[in-house]
Amino acid sequence: MSAENWHSALHRLQADAAPHVLISVVGAEGSTPREPGAKMVVTAETSHDTLGGGRFEYQAIACARDMLAASERGEQTTTPRLEAFPLGGRSGQCCGGHVSLLFECFAGAEQHIAIFGAGHVAQALVPLLTPLAWRIHWFDSRADAFAALSPSPCVDCHRLDENAIETALESLPHGVHALVMTHDHAQDRRLIDALLSHADVTSIGLIGSQSKWASFQHLLRDAGHDTTALARVRCPIGIPGAGGKRPYEIALAIAAELLTFAPAESHASQHGVTPTTWHQTTGQGVHL
Repeated sequence: MSAENWHSALHRLQADAAPHVLISVVGAEGSTPREPGAKMVVTAETSHDTLGGGRFEYQAIACARDMLAASERGEQTTTPRLEAFPLGGRSGQCCGGHVSLLFECFAGAEQHIAIFGAGHVAQALVPLLTPLAWRIHWFDSRADAFAALSPSPCVDCHRLDENAIETALESLPHGVHALVMTHDHAQDRRLIDALLSHADVTSIGLIGSQSKWASFQHLLRDAGHDTTALARVRCPIGIPGAGGKRPYEIALAIAAELLTFAPAESHASQHGVTPTTWHQTTGQGVHL
């Protein structure tokens, strides 16, 4: 267990868009380790704060990690989950009370964006994306590219080795959206070539004009990419109809386009825990 308290951990994990579960004691009857309102935060690796320890807490942590594992498999876990813990029967603790826990799973980043290049447009784009629950993976081959920048905790900055582009791509999560906007057209083309062969990339955007893309296509066909593969690349990037050429204008158009790629929000048949479920689970009149 970490020495960090739950509210500090929650703030940090939310800022980092890292997967975690917030567990809250919402009902307590009889002799129990903690009172209603006690909380802890659980990640796949550790836990922060305590609900009283013992087997009961280990069971709660296991439930939270089951939710995190289900989320990683792509299952819907954002609906709050209510669990009853009769401490004598379920947890084998002699205090014999009854605790009701609310589990709220935060699956982490809603989208992963890989940005190749730290030029003017990328520097305008990243601050537009960081308030969202997205994780930004930012690459540049220049040694001093990030020296004067102060990225947020949800931005991972990496030095790109031009001779090991495939290695860099292997570090990216499944379903990433890639944006290629480096300072070097030859590097842009090598990146597009590698991204087209990378199965985990959901979308590929290339900054530049239609003439730039036309020149790339000839070389990419020679490299073995067919028409279907080349159709995956968007160039120019940005939401259609946005014609500004200033870096901030281009960044706004790209951010708007990325929003259109966000998965549609799925809603469960019920929103949260129903009053009937509360009553059946806790055995008492608990109201939110």
